[in-house]
Amino acid sequence: MEHLNKMIASNLAGLRKSRGLSLDRTAELTGVSKAMLAQIEKGKSNPTVSTLWKIANGLQVSFSYFMKEDKVSFIKINKEDISAVEDEEGGYRVFPYFKFQPDRKFEIYTVELEPGCVHGAKTHLGEEYLLVRDGALTVSLDGEEHQLNTGDALQFSGNTMHSYENKAANTASFFLLMYYPEPEA
Repeated sequence: MEHLNKMIASNLAGLRKSRGLSLDRTAELTGVSKAMLAQIEKGKSNPTVSTLWKIANGLQVSFSYFMKEDKVSFIKINKEDISAVEDEEGGYRVFPYFKFQPDRKFEIYTVELEPGCVHGAKTHLGEEYLLVRDGALTVSLDGEEHQLNTGDALQFSGNTMHSYENKAANTASFFLLMYYPEPEA
């Protein structure tokens, strides 16, 4: 987790400084307090999924922008090497596998949702492509529920109000590809 916190800290501070933003202005843009932003930039805070989404939306970057590393010729990822980003209750965990790269326009995660957990996602940029890996998942899009089971998939716009719910007795997991198309001129 410490490596992830340092990466988030470095990327947030670098982005903020490259745009000439003060902590006060960044707090205004993101809705995240100046104190919290300072703690994140120092690597002393473990930001939640919701906090990272607020920052990403406010600064108009992808969720995984803060988790990017230097480019390499190939990438091999072992799950045990990935630190999860969790919601406040710990029932919704995001494992960032392939982080956003500007030349690729996408990022890939696995997500685990504990039984009984409901995660209300923030609207955001891009499109979501979801594939249920294991278990059952209910996805609500603008209030309309879609039941998905192992092997089922769903695509929708990130600017749609959406939430994920696990109504089953076992942990549900799914692959999530976030695609960021070029803005229309």
